[in-house]
Amino acid sequence: MPGKHITNHQIRLFMQSKQHGKTIEVAAARAGFSERSAYRIQNPKRSLKAEKRQWKTRQDPFEDIWATDLVPLLEAEPKLEARTLLEELQNRYPEKYPDKQLRTLQRRVRQWKAISGPEKEVIFRQNHPPGWQSISDFTDANELRITIRGESLAHRLYHFRLVFSGWEFAQVVQGGESYTALAEGMQNAFWSIGGVTETHRTDSLSAAYKNLSDKTKEEFTDAYMELCNHYGIEPTRNNKGVSHENGSIESPNRHLKNRLDQALMLRGSREFDSLDEYKSFIRDLLHRQNKRIEKVFVEEKTFLKALPERKTCDYEEERARVTTSSTISIKHIIYTVPSRLIGMMLKVHLYDDRLECYVGGDHAITIKRLRGERKWQRSIDYRHIIGTLVRKPQAFRNYIYREALFPTFAFRQAWECLERELDNRQACREFVKILNEAARPNRESRVNKYLEECLTKGSLPKSEEVIALFRDTLKEAPLLKGCITGLSDYNVLLKEQGGNL
Repeated sequence: MPGKHITNHQIRLFMQSKQHGKTIEVAAARAGFSERSAYRIQNPKRSLKAEKRQWKTRQDPFEDIWATDLVPLLEAEPKLEARTLLEELQNRYPEKYPDKQLRTLQRRVRQWKAISGPEKEVIFRQNHPPGWQSISDFTDANELRITIRGESLAHRLYHFRLVFSGWEFAQVVQGGESYTALAEGMQNAFWSIGGVTETHRTDSLSAAYKNLSDKTKEEFTDAYMELCNHYGIEPTRNNKGVSHENGSIESPNRHLKNRLDQALMLRGSREFDSLDEYKSFIRDLLHRQNKRIEKVFVEEKTFLKALPERKTCDYEEERARVTTSSTISIKHIIYTVPSRLIGMMLKVHLYDDRLECYVGGDHAITIKRLRGERKWQRSIDYRHIIGTLVRKPQAFRNYIYREALFPTFAFRQAWECLERELDNRQACREFVKILNEAARPNRESRVNKYLEECLTKGSLPKSEEVIALFRDTLKEAPLLKGCITGLSDYNVLLKEQGGNL
């Protein structure tokens, strides 16, 4: 038969048939191969292939000490490797067992473990019915080498997957594997598919599990249990340290990052103008991937449970009073807020990427959340304090957070130029006026361009020139002409009502 290997047994049968006077056609048919192969086999240069050897060609060097030295060691500790055993023999019997005998010992050890060694762990492949299980995990994405406007983006990806259909969801996480990142990712995924699975599986995330040494005690955190109860989900997890039990997400984690890496190669750049652009890039990639399994996803979607009426809490909450410096302290990080909030107690909702600040029940401001390893970092927005700084320009020179008030490098260079060319008081007044213009909506980039042009020419930046940049954009309010109407004109409107003024 074409494509099948001709064995030595078939060749012998063919030769015997020939010796008994059979024709080539008949002999080939009896041997089970084609006439064409028969003519090729008759070639005198062809010989029977050597059969696989089943016997030893030399004496086993470990035969004498196998039962007395090596077997007791393996029985006491079956995880011992052949190299370790060889080194032990070399210590016991110097110059008798050279390194070149390692391969022989490895075969002996492997054979002993197969016959007499301990049982190995069996992986039980599972049948996952549609709508039964979804699964979550976090995966480090720093290997993708993403940069946002030249700055490296340290981040993870929250990865969600429906086990039956393979439908995927992912979002960027700039912090750790926190409860807020888990809750926000899970809820966004459920609302994206329009339903909820029966169970949800994770590994031993500290965001969801207490990981107590006493396994008889409750292991779920209160926040995670409230989240699961809100959606009517049964939470499950794999055994700690047994990653293959989470196999429906561990391998897809690697595939997801590989797809992203390949897409970035096609894109030709790993640089993005904004974090939102990078997030959109991930959404588009997953949308194309999910389209490939749309048929099976539609099948699974009919088995999903209905969503609740609303999402539940997916943030941490803290309270912080605004200091007289117009700052708040959250998780050992200093943030500025608008000066109108000085003295107020803020209720702060901590999400993975932002802080939502409230005064009572009213939303006051949204602040980008700062991430980092060091404590007491600061996030200073000059727009929050520029109003007071205009009235107190001399406070700029020795302000403890002055370095954070330069929006770009050009602003810093402009200050150094002003400080070098003008006296102290005039330099502060000029720079604060320039900064005040930049603080107005949609003006920072234009002011930055002006400063770069001045620095290139070697000229001194001037606040009046900055103000003049936007003078043409200010339009005067149109004049409205007054109009006096006589009372008789209203009679026209009242005719249909049958009355007069």
